[in-house]
Amino acid sequence: MGNSQYLYTAIVLLAICTAICRAGYFVFGHHITLPDGLRSALRYAPLAALAGIVVPELLPWHPINGPQVDLRLLAAAIAVGVFVLTRNGFLLIVSGMAALWVSRWVFGL
Repeated sequence: MGNSQYLYTAIVLLAICTAICRAGYFVFGHHITLPDGLRSALRYAPLAALAGIVVPELLPWHPINGPQVDLRLLAAAIAVGVFVLTRNGFLLIVSGMAALWVSRWVFGL
């Protein structure tokens, strides 16, 4: 019972901390002026977060062998190619998933 109580307490405290951090800017944001350099740097935060999520998924790292190339990287390359040609986000998703499914079917994975 002690371990579950610790887990639930940690979850609640992390949720409170997250709420304070996210709401803090809305509550006190009009009192704080950000420098122009910081404002321009914050424009790249969503792209950096997306890269931090996508790159490890496409190139999983193995401690001994390094990055592991598999069919997900091929499907991502095909999806990016379709996006460059069409500039359509929906086709990006559809072509990437179709390329992944077809390549898994072809290679029997």
